[in-house]
Amino acid sequence: MSAIPTDLANYVAKPEPQSTWTIEDTRTFGTTTAWRLKLTSQVWQGITWTHDLLVVKPDGVPTDKVLLLNDGGGASVQRAMYAALLAGKIKAPVAMLLGVPNQPLFEGKKEDDLIAETFVRYLDTGDASWPLLFPMVKSVVKAMDTLQEFSRKQWQQPVEKFIVGGASKRGWTTWLTAASDPRVMAITPMVIDVLNMREQLTHQQQSLGGPSNEISPYTSRGLVPIADTPQAKSLWTMVDPWTYRERFTMPKLIVLGNNDPFWSTDALNLYWDALPGEKYISYSPNAGHDLMERDAAGKKLNADRAINNVSAFVRHQLTGRPLPKIGWKHTTLPDGTQTLTVTTTPAPREARLWIARSDTRDFRKARWESHPIELKEDQPITVNLPKPEKGFTASYADLGYQIDDLPQWLCTQMRVVGSDVD
Repeated sequence: MSAIPTDLANYVAKPEPQSTWTIEDTRTFGTTTAWRLKLTSQVWQGITWTHDLLVVKPDGVPTDKVLLLNDGGGASVQRAMYAALLAGKIKAPVAMLLGVPNQPLFEGKKEDDLIAETFVRYLDTGDASWPLLFPMVKSVVKAMDTLQEFSRKQWQQPVEKFIVGGASKRGWTTWLTAASDPRVMAITPMVIDVLNMREQLTHQQQSLGGPSNEISPYTSRGLVPIADTPQAKSLWTMVDPWTYRERFTMPKLIVLGNNDPFWSTDALNLYWDALPGEKYISYSPNAGHDLMERDAAGKKLNADRAINNVSAFVRHQLTGRPLPKIGWKHTTLPDGTQTLTVTTTPAPREARLWIARSDTRDFRKARWESHPIELKEDQPITVNLPKPEKGFTASYADLGYQIDDLPQWLCTQMRVVGSDVD
């Protein structure tokens, strides 16, 4: 593995004398207290970044570890209620850093359009502080600093470790924060299924027929396909979490929607094997980028599966109780039958096989259907799936567990197989 670039570390370490925080509001709801802090994280490219930082703590819970989520936008009653819901499930404080990134900027640009703008400015100037992911990461690092100071004053015990999570660009930020700060004890990156970016774009060409329309802010600016120039290589190397993979030794729950239009359905397979340490997969079938499952008519149901899986994972980290140990192997029999063998300790309460079919390798609009798997005591789980007569199938096993009162579904890798497979 080549040397890890230092641009991100240098930016995060740069002093920010303007960084401050204040408590703006405190409210009590029954046995839960909520604080709204105002954080100034940094001055980036002459722009002062400010954030709402919500902190929610049920009475009587340990305060040495905190779930820290990062998201866009600002504080709201709905977000405080969501943080309180999570805090009740995990039985620990939850902090929610908002305004990641500060936006709109540069003539009204937001989200991927804003990230793409900063990438272009890096390519134009060579100024390594331009990529927007860097100040996004620094926002989370400054939130950790703030939460340690806040907890020392408010709870008489400083927070020591953080479980960091976020979705989409904030999932991207989660990975890069984990590569940057040893206080991160575990991560739950959500719907950012694009590590090993150069290979992912090649895979999108093969499976989707070209880059996803959802990443058009990058294709329209000439950032994708990735140019074969030293500057482009430098840019994508320093923002790709894949570059920092040897640092991801902390426990990881990767949360994905099977029908996310941003990514190839089996994109995880391009980086899973290279991730060190404890790692788990949470697929939400028939769910897109919002992790909301949908019924056969396309009506949105809820994101309970993802919320409970994250909460259960966090609960394991907080209590020190080990997560199940899961291993799997995909094999192909001489007649083309696909065999999935799964070993688990302890045994799951139940197991399912999820299958989707498609005429092509593009499964973004495919319907996922589940089939119960018979569990046999003290035996591996074995599933046989006939070779498709036409088109392609995608499949994975889903294993059901429980910690305290929280259901938890952990998955194997997905396998996509075509009718022309040998």
